[in-house]
Amino acid sequence: MDKKISVLILAKNEEKNMQECIESCSFADEVIVIDDNSEDRTKEISEGLGAKVINRSMNGDWGGQQTFAIQQASCDWIFFIDADERCTPALCEEIKAVVAKGDKYGYWVRRINHFKHKLVKHGPLSPDWVCRLMPREGSYVEGFVHPKIVHQHKDKKLTKDMLHYTYETWDQYLRKMNQYSTLAAEKSKKEGKSCNFIFDIIIRPAFAFFKMYILKLGILEGKLGFMLCANYANYTMNKYIKLDYLNK
Repeated sequence: MDKKISVLILAKNEEKNMQECIESCSFADEVIVIDDNSEDRTKEISEGLGAKVINRSMNGDWGGQQTFAIQQASCDWIFFIDADERCTPALCEEIKAVVAKGDKYGYWVRRINHFKHKLVKHGPLSPDWVCRLMPREGSYVEGFVHPKIVHQHKDKKLTKDMLHYTYETWDQYLRKMNQYSTLAAEKSKKEGKSCNFIFDIIIRPAFAFFKMYILKLGILEGKLGFMLCANYANYTMNKYIKLDYLNK
């Protein structure tokens, strides 16, 4: 039985990240980069490290792009990683061990998030779990904004962590939140959802701030924690404002 692993990376203008990302995946038998029309050296750097690069427009469909990536893989196991993520040596060893053992699960990895390379333990960027390692056969991804990886096996958590260098600047963060709120609003409109001014534009954002700042302990991150929680509340409000205007 083939127990090799295809590492799948979706990228667009990620020349600053590609080398460290690919080199962190020491377990990879092949690396496939699906490049969304990059205008920098993403393709050149990736190919220089032995990766196969395929150019394909994403057109806002992250799930469709990931499913396409799965279809290009030649190994029986696949591992998704974003360009701004890094596998630790301990995680690499664990991945090799579980694949060699052959137990088929959808394996979840805990991401340790950073903002401007500062570790963030609480609030909106507190450590989170993502499904990344699984058998290729029967796997696909659905959804535009927050895609869901669908596999044919039970879920299981790995014990070692992945590093996630989420945002380098406030401009990058705010642009991403604006993009996410637009996609979320468009998805809600397609699903026939409506917006209630009092509940969705006033109460939801207020609760979103309370949840992140108090319940998820964003308060412990000081000034950065407050700003991240406030912007998360703003993102929540914006997606419903945009939905309201789309419906009109």
